[in-house]
Amino acid sequence: MPRKVIQQFPVEYMQILDEDGNLDKNLAPDITEDTLKVMYHMMTLVRTFDRKLFNLQRSGKIGTYAEVRGEEGSEVGSGLAMEKTDWMVPSFRETGVSLTRGADRVKVVLAWNGDCRGYLGEHGKARDLPVNIPIGTQLLHAAGIAWACKLKGEKNAVVTYCGDGGTSEGDFHEALNFAGVYKLPVIFMVQNNQWAISTPRKVQTAAETIAQKAIGYGIKGIQIDGNDVVGVYYAVKEALARAKNGEGATLIESVTYRMGDHTTSDDASRYRTDEEVKPWEKKDPILRLKIYLQKNGMWTDEYGKWVQDECDKEVNEAVDKALSTPLPPPEDLFRYIYEKPTQDLEEQEKDLLDALKEDIK
Repeated sequence: MPRKVIQQFPVEYMQILDEDGNLDKNLAPDITEDTLKVMYHMMTLVRTFDRKLFNLQRSGKIGTYAEVRGEEGSEVGSGLAMEKTDWMVPSFRETGVSLTRGADRVKVVLAWNGDCRGYLGEHGKARDLPVNIPIGTQLLHAAGIAWACKLKGEKNAVVTYCGDGGTSEGDFHEALNFAGVYKLPVIFMVQNNQWAISTPRKVQTAAETIAQKAIGYGIKGIQIDGNDVVGVYYAVKEALARAKNGEGATLIESVTYRMGDHTTSDDASRYRTDEEVKPWEKKDPILRLKIYLQKNGMWTDEYGKWVQDECDKEVNEAVDKALSTPLPPPEDLFRYIYEKPTQDLEEQEKDLLDALKEDIK
């Protein structure tokens, strides 16, 4: 005798702009040429910035860097969907989101060069938290901020990011459970780029999708084509509207691909083949939007050159200014750890300054 089925849970999938440049107007009826061109311009800026920072690291001018290449659609689409009053809680690969939300370009370079001043000022105004290096801990921060927003009656929401590897951390499950129980206004954006350093997605979880993990915590889950900037934009817009309407959290699995290494300290050629990477080149988020613009009479070679020239100018000016910025004072090593320094930190600061004085003598 068959057992009674008490619940069944579908997993939604969204794609609006496919890799051949075809756009489903039924899913994006109000998308305008201006919005599409903002998306193209911003994705080009993110890729230009990304390439420049990668080259700076390789030439020894900045420290370790985590490339965004291949994930511009996921980052720009979600960044444009947010309001300035919304909170953005990143991992370490959301440079594109920060740029899209208007972060000071000079400070972004400073931050990636280990200068804590890169996280002061503009990042705070935009309600963007600093880059988070430990895997998954930012998800708990996001849930806490969302709870505070709800308790204060604010009509805003929180968008937080992690990779597919981050879903294996206990923090991920605790944050989703907390968000589900308290119906918090938070969107968990999982950038499923297929690799957690050298661990492939196929051994990260036995679940067929990451989106279905939302079911266990009583929140909405959806899988989207992360290389479809239009689809990402609409999916995040919808999730933010639900959150602000008191309908709770959403888990969005953004399926994309990490075209580069995990960071500049990694060599992806040691664990994946060119045969795996090559098909994803055709799914490139910038290329597919360009194809759509070409098909629909919104593209000229002059426009494409103008966008790239503008992005090159913006990036080069920011980098030149950042690299010519004097080094911070040594006291900054201790200044931003706690609101009030502990006795140990005060003693360490004194020891360092005394040692530096001796060196000068």
